[in-house]
Amino acid sequence: MVPANQTQFIEFLLMGFSEKPDQQGPLFGMFLGMYLVTVVGNLLIMLAIGSDSHLHTPMYFFLSNLSFVDICVVSTTVPKMLLSIFTQNKAILYTDCFAQMYFFIFFIVLDNFLLTAMAYDRFVAICHPLHYAAIMNPWLCGQLVLLSWTISFLNSLLQCLMVTRLSFCTDHEIQHFFCDLAEVLKLSCSDTLLNYVLLYFATGLLGILPLTGIIFSYTQIFSSILKVPSTWGKYKAFSTCGSHLSVVSLFYGTGFGIYLSSSATPSSWKSTVASAMYAVVTPMLNPFIYALRNKDIKDGLKRFIR
Repeated sequence: MVPANQTQFIEFLLMGFSEKPDQQGPLFGMFLGMYLVTVVGNLLIMLAIGSDSHLHTPMYFFLSNLSFVDICVVSTTVPKMLLSIFTQNKAILYTDCFAQMYFFIFFIVLDNFLLTAMAYDRFVAICHPLHYAAIMNPWLCGQLVLLSWTISFLNSLLQCLMVTRLSFCTDHEIQHFFCDLAEVLKLSCSDTLLNYVLLYFATGLLGILPLTGIIFSYTQIFSSILKVPSTWGKYKAFSTCGSHLSVVSLFYGTGFGIYLSSSATPSSWKSTVASAMYAVVTPMLNPFIYALRNKDIKDGLKRFIR
């Protein structure tokens, strides 16, 4: 992986948010708090769904998987960042960087597919309520989750295998708080054209297509809701997908925020903050959105706590 005619090294440097000593303490406390809130909040969602038979439905089956993936997303990046701040050591081994990059890509794509599966579930529930039990059976739900895991695994593996063919020179400072694929590619002295082609192709195929499916599902959902004669019926139908729509808006909103900030000012502090919103803040807010907007989850949490 490291050619003989290049300067050899076994680690990268994660530059993070700030090099000022007086800002390290507040950063450590803030991200430690967000990490604990994310893990505890999503874990409570999973335990409430698992322990309450009323929540053993396709919608909450996908939600429990989403909560698990959100825990994995923050656990991929935040613990290493906290350790770097605590020890004042920004170095990360090449193998550890590679693993972090692999799992981050894997879980982010999986998050995307699970949100798409949840949108399809809401589409069937509202647009085809009489056939819901027959369509969204346990076999189909399991197949959707298995397919999501498989595609995410293959995409992440392919992206990271393409990185192993690259060589790196003396510049090994990653202007980020974790090993982001796009930032790692910038440090390579090899030809990265194929890597960028694969990256953009996968982003379009695995990002835009699921988003298109979500938009189509909600277009049909809103069309069906408008046909409901009573105001209460419209409110009840919309309330069943309001939480999911909020999570989708947050996920894709922060995702587009990263793209726009990185395009405007590459490797900037704003781009790093946008990535933190996407990789840390969004998984933290998901359980709050479902806990505050979903009556079934509220009741399930109350029963679990009691």
